[in-house]
Amino acid sequence: MASRGEHLVRGDRGFITGHGLVGKLAAPAFKSMLDQWHDRLAVGGIDGHLPDGTRRRIGFHAPGPEAVVHLHSWTALARVAFSGSVGLYKAWEKGEWSAPDPVPLFALFMANAKTLGGTARAKGPARWLNAAAHALRDNGLVKARENIAAHYDLGNDFYAAWLDPTMSYSSARFDQSDDLEAAQLRKVDVLLDRLELKPGDRLLEIGCGWGTLAIQAAKRGVNVVGLTLSSEQQRFATEKVASNKLGNLVEIRLQDYRQISEQFDAIASVEMVEAVGQRWWPAYLDAVANNLKPGGRAALQYISIDHALFADYAASADFIQTYIFPGGMLIDEPTFASLAVERGLSWEGHEAFGLDYARTLATWRERYDAAVARGQLSDFSERFHRLWRFYLMYCEGGFRGGGIDVAQITMRKGAA
Repeated sequence: MASRGEHLVRGDRGFITGHGLVGKLAAPAFKSMLDQWHDRLAVGGIDGHLPDGTRRRIGFHAPGPEAVVHLHSWTALARVAFSGSVGLYKAWEKGEWSAPDPVPLFALFMANAKTLGGTARAKGPARWLNAAAHALRDNGLVKARENIAAHYDLGNDFYAAWLDPTMSYSSARFDQSDDLEAAQLRKVDVLLDRLELKPGDRLLEIGCGWGTLAIQAAKRGVNVVGLTLSSEQQRFATEKVASNKLGNLVEIRLQDYRQISEQFDAIASVEMVEAVGQRWWPAYLDAVANNLKPGGRAALQYISIDHALFADYAASADFIQTYIFPGGMLIDEPTFASLAVERGLSWEGHEAFGLDYARTLATWRERYDAAVARGQLSDFSERFHRLWRFYLMYCEGGFRGGGIDVAQITMRKGAA
């Protein structure tokens, strides 16, 4: 009997992962990649234990992330050369490389992404074919629901096993003494404060998750319409609203942001725009502008990638897009902000807190491992657990390396 989540484990169907006879036969030739990495690692380095039994220090030209890596097969390098981070995961999943802690390696690659250039990215046919496979997951009205279901409908019990009681699946904002739940509520309150809401105001939340922000807003006397494409989230959030006796103030809809045409005093959206896809950024911002009253405010929390890296990132499909978030795309902030301004929306009050996301992800991984140890996730295979741990570590390393960031901003709609 197939276990839950196997569709994500098999998410690379139609993608090139660097496998095959040619890759295996050519693998020893890719030893030269280590020379390139040594020259191009501007900061940090790798303490490498190689398949031939030798040990090599790669990089270490300046302080930065330091990783210990055991390379068990030269094939791992071939996979990375062919398929970038997709191949990096596949090689790890197959035991072709290992590390006591992979997070510093991911942080190292991100911290040096500009100087490494194409040496750690998919290239040639793999780049083109993986980009084409990703394009087939484009977030049209039908495909968007399928893409969201692939990730968020793994089951409310799955997420409840390792998220905090708020069921917040986005970066928290920590104070030194915070536990995760308190930090998640702080994130929500800081975002709501940006909107300057008054009792009786009408708030639209695009991507309402499991309902925490809607409930916190309703506790301020605000009427909330929350949108989600996940039937699991809609069910959970509706029940949570009812248990808080806020059903008169909150409505959770199974509805696409492109299908709403109403007027709201304010709009909130937390880490939903990454699921939109670059082609649909204008439509997303049209929805904000068209549903917001003149003078109204919108507050966003979003994940962005360094503008200098975006073009190469967008030209292929990385590990996250292949296995975890089909149809996903991180934000290129300058482009996205420009599209907002074109629609009469300001772009102001930028606050970034990427290291808070790294801490959030590390905490999630601890909680996930504890849930697995307790037997709460026994419906999922060991391959799935390895995939999910890699995902959490990969993202944590990205934030620690600095090439991706999370931020909150405010957009105001000009008066009519």
